[in-house]
Amino acid sequence: MLKVTGIHKSFGSLKVLKGVDLQIAKGEIVSIVGASGSGKSTLLHVLGTLDRPDRGVVELDKKSLFEYSDQELAKVRNGSIGFVFQFHNLLPEFTAVENVCMPGFIGQRNEKDVRARAGELLKVLGLSERADHKPSELSGGEQQRVSVARALINDPAIVFADEPSGNLDSANAKELHKLFFELRKELNVTFVLVTHNEELADMADRKLEITDGKIVV
Repeated sequence: MLKVTGIHKSFGSLKVLKGVDLQIAKGEIVSIVGASGSGKSTLLHVLGTLDRPDRGVVELDKKSLFEYSDQELAKVRNGSIGFVFQFHNLLPEFTAVENVCMPGFIGQRNEKDVRARAGELLKVLGLSERADHKPSELSGGEQQRVSVARALINDPAIVFADEPSGNLDSANAKELHKLFFELRKELNVTFVLVTHNEELADMADRKLEITDGKIVV
C-alpha cells in the first residue's frame, strides 16, 4: 500500500535521510524507533507529504505522490492521510466535535455527513458525552483521543503518528496504544507510529529502526 524507494533528505549540509527504502501493507501497524536526531520525524513528514524529499519516490496505492503539485498534494493529504502528533493541536475555541469535523469541512465534504461521521468516531473512542466540550475542559488523554478522531474523519488509507503518547502519563499512554489496535480491527486503518515508547514499539506488527539515515530491521 505504501512503497518508499531511495528517499534522501538534507537540511543544508546535514544529511538526515540517506536512502530510505520501506514497504507497508494495508492494515499493518508499523513502529519506527531510533535515537533522538536519527531522522524519525523527518521520515514521517516525508511519508505524510508534509515535506518533500530531495530525491526518491513515495507511492501510496501505486500513485507517486511527489509528482503532484502542492495543491494536488494538499487534496491527497486531506483525503487519504491522517496525522496524530505528540501535542493534540486542537483549536481551543471549538468543541471536540467541531475539531473532529474540521478536516472534513476543509475537504468540502457534505456537512451533515461529516457531523454524523464525527459523532460515530467520538462514540467509538468513548467520547460521546464530551462532544460539546472545548479542549480546555478535556483531560490530556481525552484531548489526544479527539485528535485521533480528527485524523480519521476523512476515512484515510493511512495514519501517521509522531510520538502520539509522548505527552501523556503512563495510564493514558496505555489506553491510547490499545486504541490504535482496536481501530485497526474495526476500521482496517494502517498506522505508522514513530515513538520512543518501547512498549508501543514492541506491540506493532513490525518494529523498524532508523540508524544513520537508513532503516534497519
